[in-house]
Amino acid sequence: MSQTSILSTKTLSAEQRQVFLDANFDLLEQDFIEIKNNLFDLNTINNNLIFSSQNAVLSLIEQDGWEVLKTKPVFCVGIKTKELLESHGFTVDVYLDYASELAEIITLIYNKESYTFLSGNLRKETLPEALKSSGITFNEIEVYQTTLAPFKISDQENFDGILFFSPSAVESYLTNNKIKNEVCFCIGTTTASALETKKIKNIVIAETPTIEEVIEEVIEYYKTESI
Repeated sequence: MSQTSILSTKTLSAEQRQVFLDANFDLLEQDFIEIKNNLFDLNTINNNLIFSSQNAVLSLIEQDGWEVLKTKPVFCVGIKTKELLESHGFTVDVYLDYASELAEIITLIYNKESYTFLSGNLRKETLPEALKSSGITFNEIEVYQTTLAPFKISDQENFDGILFFSPSAVESYLTNNKIKNEVCFCIGTTTASALETKKIKNIVIAETPTIEEVIEEVIEYYKTESI
């Protein structure tokens, strides 16, 4: 039986890569987006912090004097973002898997508070629109920039599955490549939606939006296929 061949649209960690090696998968990794952190002013931060990605946390801890913010309550999207924040001494009051869920909790229960949303340049409108429509006091600081890094995959390469971790990676991949019969494994519904708008149907969405869960979905999918 030939090896299952997988393309990851971002470079994986050594531990994540090892899972594929242990399962005897053929893996190619290529970063289809690039992240650049911005310098920004910490003096305009409100009483509560909102993070929707690990990238925003990583940008914050590059700023001089960021430690003074560790006393502020934090609301975030994603278990990995929560773990990263807590590893740097923050207390996460609320975390949920998706921005829409976090927006609902804030607007229903925590709507008397003030917030600063630390975001990227390609963030969705979900959180800002919900906060604005509910009259919640907040400001937004763009703390990192995501740029597309399109790359043409050789026509000789054939993959069984492709891993996508953001809508931006979907856009970047499709700039120079087409999805034919590959199964697309997505970290969440927003990423899957970016594929669905291109009429792509063969999509598997991770049960929880983490890289590790995407990898687990891949392993389980092809284990089932081989039975």
